[in-house]
Amino acid sequence: MLDAKTLFDKIKVKQVIGSLEQDIVDITTDSRTATAQSIFVASEGYTVDSHKFCQDVVDAGCEIVVVNRQLTLTGNVTQVIVPDTLRVASILVNLLFNYPSQQLITYGVTGTNGKTSVATMIHHIYRNLNKGSAYLGTNGFQINEEKTKGANTTPETVVLTKKINEAVQQQAEAMTLEVSSHGLALGRLRGVEFDVAIFTNLTQDHLDFHGTMEAYGHAKSLLFSQLGEDLAKEKYAIVNNDDDFAEYLTSVTPFEVFTYGIDREAQFTAININETLQGVTFDLATPFGVYPVKSPYVGKFNISNIMAAIIAVWSKGIPLTEVIDVVEYLEPVDGRLEVLDPELPIDLIIDYAHTADGMDKLIDAVKPFAQQRLIFLCGMAGERDLTKTPEMGRVACRADYVIFTPDNPANDDPKMLTSELAKGATHNNYVEFTDRAEGIKHAIEIAQPGDTVVLASKGREPYQIMPGHVKVPHRDDLIGLDAAYAKFGGGPHAD
Repeated sequence: MLDAKTLFDKIKVKQVIGSLEQDIVDITTDSRTATAQSIFVASEGYTVDSHKFCQDVVDAGCEIVVVNRQLTLTGNVTQVIVPDTLRVASILVNLLFNYPSQQLITYGVTGTNGKTSVATMIHHIYRNLNKGSAYLGTNGFQINEEKTKGANTTPETVVLTKKINEAVQQQAEAMTLEVSSHGLALGRLRGVEFDVAIFTNLTQDHLDFHGTMEAYGHAKSLLFSQLGEDLAKEKYAIVNNDDDFAEYLTSVTPFEVFTYGIDREAQFTAININETLQGVTFDLATPFGVYPVKSPYVGKFNISNIMAAIIAVWSKGIPLTEVIDVVEYLEPVDGRLEVLDPELPIDLIIDYAHTADGMDKLIDAVKPFAQQRLIFLCGMAGERDLTKTPEMGRVACRADYVIFTPDNPANDDPKMLTSELAKGATHNNYVEFTDRAEGIKHAIEIAQPGDTVVLASKGREPYQIMPGHVKVPHRDDLIGLDAAYAKFGGGPHAD
């Protein structure tokens, strides 16, 4: 708890209409959670201006609102007028909760693909070392083994700071954040003191938001520049040297940079690689020796991911051999090249790959182990940059049989989305389904024992975004398994 005057003393430019004598226990940008002893921060979003809810929060007992203009409000309320409300929110919430990201080791993982995998691997490594850990990203929020779902990969600044504080309160030693380009560009990471910044790769995505690849890359680089310039602190940058963007990233931070790679020279490289659908083994060549690694993760790209995770944990003081020893026993990453029920006569796999590069790497990983046909289902999201779509269709056609579906179509025509994918088709062994669930059922219907069926683009995402941005429950894995059990038998209810 802090008094409002102490909080707002941190803000130099402001206009206060009313009193700041209240004690404050919470700061919120969600009008539904504003109560007495909380500060409500209004903002102008892309679709909603939450200033219109200020009277509602006053009626609910909230006595202080932060706004960007004076409002006509009735009741016992103080208005604090500032130019940038969300910037002020990040300052206030960090002061109120005593700068929580400074109280644990904070990892940030950015890149087009691989964020969830690397962040989850770091979390699992800490847990297998019997250390408290938290994770926040696409798969939700997790402290140790307790999981809750989230709406955004990188939530807005107040929610994010509270999540970090929750991890601190539960004695987490480390917290790993997936850092999206949207989150960086929109300032959602303000106030987060990162100790280690990790870069996986940069390929075409999100140009509907950023406009150009240059702007997209710049947004990613903010994670590294925001490590700061204080060399008294032990901070590190970890970059994938197999990606062309790595060289630029090394120039935007003064801290020591560790490079990893498979195809290009790097400080940490994977050699003597052996892959199966049950995992991989390789030797990790480092500046101080070569170490054998056994990993349960599938595919060459996951070798890159696990290297990034190993280096990240090692960089903050845990001996490399201790880290490598637990890697063999890590849990799967939900929805990332996840083989569903190995007892089935087909290999049924889900993955989040939703870009041409991600799909290419996914097919690289599974194709060598396909005993018969490779059946590949992928989708295109609505209201996104369509210039990448034909290339996605071309890559998908590396498979023997392809099913194009929408993926979170939102307000776009599902048929238009599948047609854009089909423009890139390089063979005629494909079909289009405007209903993704029906496309999944079709994939299982045509599959025969020995076939490999890959459901790409969504992983374990639990919904489809439909017209009006309504989230409708949907799970690729459950739909696929239900259809497979109905056809082949087995499953949790089998005798």
